[in-house]
Amino acid sequence: MSIISIPALDAAAALAARERIDQLTKPVGSLGRIEELAERLASIHGGLPPLYERRAILVGAGDHGVVAEGVSAYPSEVTPQMIGAFLGGFAAINAFARVARAEVFVANFGVASDLPKHERLLGTAVGRGTRNFAREAAMDPLDVDRALQAGMHAFAAVADRVDPQILALGEMGIGNTTSAAAVVCAFTGAAPEDVVGRGTGIDDDGLRRKLGVVAAALSRVRSNDWRTVASEVGGYEIVGLAGALLAAAAQRIPILLDGFIVAAAALLAQSIAPASLGYCIAAHRSRELGHAVALRHLGLVPLLDLDLRLGEGSGAALAMPLCEAASRMMREMKTFAQAGVSSATEPIQA
Repeated sequence: MSIISIPALDAAAALAARERIDQLTKPVGSLGRIEELAERLASIHGGLPPLYERRAILVGAGDHGVVAEGVSAYPSEVTPQMIGAFLGGFAAINAFARVARAEVFVANFGVASDLPKHERLLGTAVGRGTRNFAREAAMDPLDVDRALQAGMHAFAAVADRVDPQILALGEMGIGNTTSAAAVVCAFTGAAPEDVVGRGTGIDDDGLRRKLGVVAAALSRVRSNDWRTVASEVGGYEIVGLAGALLAAAAQRIPILLDGFIVAAAALLAQSIAPASLGYCIAAHRSRELGHAVALRHLGLVPLLDLDLRLGEGSGAALAMPLCEAASRMMREMKTFAQAGVSSATEPIQA
């Protein structure tokens, strides 16, 4: 399959942003990471960033056959139940999206159950849950390509509805921390012991089973080629979110990454098109063990660290107002010259 082209970041816009930020009425560097965020947003937009009034959150959903190995504290039936909560507007992501003034959409990339039709449910299903990757490859290579394309189509559907200026990615899928752990290990070379966490809150026996499953599956992964990794240990929603990320990056849209599973999708997207990483902003650092490992490999420093481990896009939604704040800083603060305020470099008059 052909992969869409990702434009380079605008280095001149980043430099112009930095020059303006350093002339604003404040000590140089005093707004810390917000200044870095503003510079990144300028490089993505190719100039002064907008106020991000059109905001979308895309939650990718899929089920995982590896749940049969006892790696989750919850059964697969929870996946469609939580999708119902998202569509009903009463889950955490909905509450946080209302704070962020963002619209929530759910993409069914591979839920095992039938889902009722809903205006915010995107019908992009590739399969009905992956196979149990403890025993065999999670999906066929052809399904990997189909899931990637489904993610691109999901973004296109959101773009038709919202024309978003900023996109947050989240996920839902019981068992997906096991798949994400294997993906992160495959791409980073990290040991399962440094990546595999408790996910939904499994006990010590569950954690041992989960570690064993990931280690055994990784022994089959002879290459970190993205198709091989995705086919052997991936999830439909992980691949689908990678496709959505690539499509958004191609449109020069900043992408707020949520937690561990979305970070695994970002690693997959980076392997497919390295330039896509420039459009990614790590919203937060999850409490899930492997998230920090993935972020280090991606070279991303999270905006927030709130001990979250829910998923759904919750941390990404919370970070959306920070992007608006960075843009308003650039747009609404005056420089020393504009405000008639003496700067630190001006001589003091006796």
